[in-house]
Amino acid sequence: MDPILSLWTFPVIIFAAFLIAWGAECSQFYVSQGLALAMLAWIQTLPEFAVEAVIAYQAGQNPDMMYLVTANFTGSLRLFVGLGWPMVFFIGYFLSKKHRGKKALELDKEHAITVVWFLPALFYMFIVYLKGTLTVFDGLILFVVYGVFLFWLSKMPPQEIEKVEDLGGIPRRMMSWQPRFRIMGIMGCFILGILILIKCAHPFLESMLSLALLLGISQFVFVQWVAPILSEFPEKTFAFYWAKSNRGSMGLLNFVSSCVNQWTLLIGMIPFIVAFIAKSWQPVVFDDFQKVEILLTLFQGLLGMMFLLRMEFRMHEAIGLFVLWLAQFMFPDLRYEMQFVYGAWLAVEFLRFVFKRKERNAFRIFWDFSKSHVFSRGVR
Repeated sequence: MDPILSLWTFPVIIFAAFLIAWGAECSQFYVSQGLALAMLAWIQTLPEFAVEAVIAYQAGQNPDMMYLVTANFTGSLRLFVGLGWPMVFFIGYFLSKKHRGKKALELDKEHAITVVWFLPALFYMFIVYLKGTLTVFDGLILFVVYGVFLFWLSKMPPQEIEKVEDLGGIPRRMMSWQPRFRIMGIMGCFILGILILIKCAHPFLESMLSLALLLGISQFVFVQWVAPILSEFPEKTFAFYWAKSNRGSMGLLNFVSSCVNQWTLLIGMIPFIVAFIAKSWQPVVFDDFQKVEILLTLFQGLLGMMFLLRMEFRMHEAIGLFVLWLAQFMFPDLRYEMQFVYGAWLAVEFLRFVFKRKERNAFRIFWDFSKSHVFSRGVR
């Protein structure tokens, strides 16, 4: 395919992502408030799902394309933690009136659920890494993990996520319309955005692969970094806006929620698509190169989770995550060495958490919440 197509597929994908994000911004006022942030994060990442679905579809047709299956989701997840989280911190540190100059971004109590639920998603993906295969059964387990995560969120007491006046320009204008036109506008954003993704996701991916060949860049590296940067651009914009508007914890948790849904739903759908297209229940088999990428992404995610278990995100942690991400972005061949760097830091943070446990930590808050809102009432 002609790489010149990137001149229109790239901006069109970004536009589709913005349409979906605008609809998601408005739709949070029509769903259970406890689920709003998780649903917003999932809807915002639909462009990422579309690109991954196209890759899985092609891998089902041509096994030689299987090596790209891990490129998109590992790049996306590493962008979230290595670039998104630190940028939220620094935007708040320099531009937010509430957080300016503060060396730690504190999380709200209700955020403990999302932080703790990051762990089972990472734990099961570590099992997948050890097996070296991703099966339909694994996909079902990952779907269940996300379903239970949503169930826990549904038990949260109502809380105010955002006020209409806090929305961006276009969503705020849509919310000022009469109710039926407002609903039509929200549905129009979703429908048009999804139709654009369905129509353009394939040429978008093909144009990236062609452009990578033209520039002499590894297709794996190009798909790993360029696709997520484009498809996640609107989500980063909204998260950074929240950080500037004194809601840095909300922007950070938006990224964490996106990590949870990509470690579960996005990865879980891959074996189903491959099996359906290949007309076989064959597993997705990871080679040694892909396993290195998965392990590196797991280590980075676990390290980020260890930081948030203290219910705060500190300056040196944000700097460290960003520097490590930038190093692997600039020098992809360092992926093997980066495993040991992340692993060593992760071991240090684990020992610090065990032996210097703070009174305010996510596990304790999660357990107190579960006793009072989940186990005491049962399933509604």
